[in-house]
Amino acid sequence: MPEFEELRVFLRDLHIAHHIRGRIRLKLDTRPVSMDVPRAQARGFQAVLDHIPGVASVQVNLLARSCTVHYDPKVIPERAWGDLLDGVDSDAAAILERILHDAYLEVVNAKL
Repeated sequence: MPEFEELRVFLRDLHIAHHIRGRIRLKLDTRPVSMDVPRAQARGFQAVLDHIPGVASVQVNLLARSCTVHYDPKVIPERAWGDLLDGVDSDAAAILERILHDAYLEVVNAKL
């Protein structure tokens, strides 16, 4: 499992490909990168997303370098995804980052 800071760096390489209320598809930037590093980070990111309250399902497609997340917008504000990925300092982004961090700690502690 990558460190939480590595997952935060990984988020900078994601962009929103499609977003409707309750469903978001994220794409990994297409710049050339080693497939091993994104694969490990993508698995860590998926493990964290799988433990987030308000996330119903996560589908990662490594070949397409995309991830589809079905979420409850009552738990995770719709605006939070774009703000967090764009580095916008907003209440919505802070909520999502806190949720991600708490889920990360849950996953890491479960593996100890």
